Amino acid sequence: MNKRCTSSIILLMACFATTAVFAQEDFSANVVNQRAGKPTTSTPTRLYVTKDKMRVDSNEANGHGGSAIINFSKQTTIVLMPEHKMYMEFPQGQGPGAQRLQGLFRVGDVDNACAEWPKLTNKPGTKCRKIGSDTVNGRSTVKYEATSEDGKSGNFWIDPKIRFPIKWQDTSDGNSGELQDIKEGSQPSSLFEIPSDYQKMDMGNMGAHPH
Repeated sequence: MNKRCTSSIILLMACFATTAVFAQEDFSANVVNQRAGKPTTSTPTRLYVTKDKMRVDSNEANGHGGSAIINFSKQTTIVLMPEHKMYMEFPQGQGPGAQRLQGLFRVGDVDNACAEWPKLTNKPGTKCRKIGSDTVNGRSTVKYEATSEDGKSGNFWIDPKIRFPIKWQDTSDGNSGELQDIKEGSQPSSLFEIPSDYQKMDMGNMGAHPH
């Protein structure tokens, strides 16, 4: 999964998705990142979101890839490994790539996201403030600013219709990202299920003996 999946300031945030799930539009989109204003050459990460679940598909330059399925209600993350037809299960917020997923979150109250800040972040001194309404790629958003204790700051734009950030920017180094090719609508339930021919990895033996 792309190590720059989210800008560094966004990684200071705890995952808003741990809060209650609210009514919102299902959708899919590409996660596209830029470094210092220039698009990365990596294949875009594909995102699928439905009700209380989210799936992230990534493809590496070497042809390898994998998927993560986050179940917000059960607070679990399933990591799928297609090459081996195996999967791993972790508590939400743990496991491979967990930190990189923190910039992808569901918001409760889009107009008052900062009210959730104290119970969602463990970073002392990190502050959040609402900037106001803004438009990103033709979509209405609410813009916020996050400032870390060391003075670094970044912005993120939340789309009220899908209750999800569709743009983020680290103002300290110019790295940014956004959702592109957003397609609203119901997502196939099979995307959020473990394939029937996959076996669970035996974590005690690092996958040597699936069961």
